[in-house]
Amino acid sequence: MKIKNLLFSVYQWIICVPIEIVLTLLTSIFTIILSPIFPNSNISYLPARWWSKATCALFFIKVKVKGLEKIERGKSYVFAANHQSMFDIFVIYGWLPVRFKWIMKKELRKVPFVGLASEMAGHIFVDRSNAHAAKVSIEKAKKQLKKGNSIVVFPEGTRSSNGQMRKFKKGAFQIAADLALPIVPVTIKGSFERLSKTSFKVKPGVIEMIIHHPIEVTPYLPDRIPDLMKTSWEVIHSVL
Repeated sequence: MKIKNLLFSVYQWIICVPIEIVLTLLTSIFTIILSPIFPNSNISYLPARWWSKATCALFFIKVKVKGLEKIERGKSYVFAANHQSMFDIFVIYGWLPVRFKWIMKKELRKVPFVGLASEMAGHIFVDRSNAHAAKVSIEKAKKQLKKGNSIVVFPEGTRSSNGQMRKFKKGAFQIAADLALPIVPVTIKGSFERLSKTSFKVKPGVIEMIIHHPIEVTPYLPDRIPDLMKTSWEVIHSVL
């Protein structure tokens, strides 16, 4: 077993990491080129989807998906997922077959190529340290939803440090409430075991993404947003 782990570590650093850097660079460049030409089109999403699937294959990670039949193609949703690992991004990008925009931390805008590609693709950067800037970002997110897109957010705000779910933040649920859009809870299992927040070593294996039934927000309006957050948290946590 030790020899096997050693061989995979060599494979990861000598082969996977250089290939991943090249794939990320190419994906960013193609996204920057295609997004203005094919805005909000499946074509502009292809580079990121291929990148995500290639990355998982490269690290010998198999993705299983359940519950896709619970969502309607062409309908806008607010997808809320737990966040255990960087691989959550690859799983959602590669296997959630809808057009969506991420709500992401403003710090990610500074990542070379990736930040610009995300901006060109219409993803929304949120400055959590500035209330006014955060409000402007939320309004931008609402406009994206009106164009028939969905939004994906990790309501915990950051990756779990121990694999346990953290408390949810309110932003995504307020957007869903303001626009009366369903919240779709998404449970991601196994990604923490593949790559934890405190490790650089990927462990091959399975990651499972479970799409739950959409939660209509109307019964929670106008002042039961905390209950909506609690319900969503419990649904996601129920299968972990």
